[in-house]
Amino acid sequence: MTCAFGIIGIILPQVGEHEEVRFMKLLFLGTSAGRPTLARNVTSIALVFTEDQNRFWLFDAGEGTQHQLLRSKLKLGKLNRIFFTHMHGDHLYGLPGILSSRTYYEGAGKLELYGPPGLRAYVEGALLYSGAHLNYELEINEIEADGTVLEDSRFKIVAAELKHRIQSFGYRIEEQPRPGPLNLAYLAQMGLPPGPMYGKLKRGEDIALADGTVIRAKDAVGPRGIGRIVTILGDTIQCDTAVRLGEQADVLVHEATFGTGMEEKAAAYGHSTFRQAAETAAAAQAKRLVVSHISARYGDEDVQALIDEIKGVFPNAEAAFDFLEVSI
Repeated sequence: MTCAFGIIGIILPQVGEHEEVRFMKLLFLGTSAGRPTLARNVTSIALVFTEDQNRFWLFDAGEGTQHQLLRSKLKLGKLNRIFFTHMHGDHLYGLPGILSSRTYYEGAGKLELYGPPGLRAYVEGALLYSGAHLNYELEINEIEADGTVLEDSRFKIVAAELKHRIQSFGYRIEEQPRPGPLNLAYLAQMGLPPGPMYGKLKRGEDIALADGTVIRAKDAVGPRGIGRIVTILGDTIQCDTAVRLGEQADVLVHEATFGTGMEEKAAAYGHSTFRQAAETAAAAQAKRLVVSHISARYGDEDVQALIDEIKGVFPNAEAAFDFLEVSI
């Protein structure tokens, strides 16, 4: 068994000349550990695809998550996937309400759930004994081993088990490499105006003009973009899997339940300290660290002091708070 919610790496292409940009952001809906406070709800993070009419995925859904969504600009009808790291209540108790409320959004479409074994029994039990009726298709996928859990034309999502008190998975989400930018100056020189042929070239297809001239895709399209990576880690002690998931991440989200100096207590409860999060980010050579899942014992000033302490280990570190947005 390796380490507990490592979530993902999201690979996005670097922007080249004339290349369409796909904007995404992380929206922190809950950043407290174990129980909510007046300032922080329990764990949930939205990955928002802003270029796709704000469609989004959730990572965990602690109690009250749908209330947090109501305070944001996100709509349940735009939610199409939820990934659960483990079955502890502060990551899960908000799910039944989300499932039921989503029924009231006409045309919401299929919803896919991913998480550890036990997720299906939990969902089916909640729906059965509450008499809830869903008017959309619900697909439940239980993860039993490390590996790819989903791959389509845009994303590859890999799950890896982390180290916590119960079985818990992390996710690495990689956006498939996108075609490079079109060389518009070259295409104009070749006499090809904008139109459907541009799409064929982007797909790697050579085309022939009316006069017989052949334009080869390798000449008209630049190299594929290098992706960016976002990794989100939740409940976990320090472990190699967390480093592997966070390798070269542009943004690494790591739990920091306890302050520096409380490593023994953190290990006993299956959690990490602020310093351990910084050490993981440094070992992974991440570019930016955002810590979350923060104990209710710490107020805002305490959290800032703990962040200041770890900057010697990892300078580009910050603490998440509810409704923080991180652009990708």
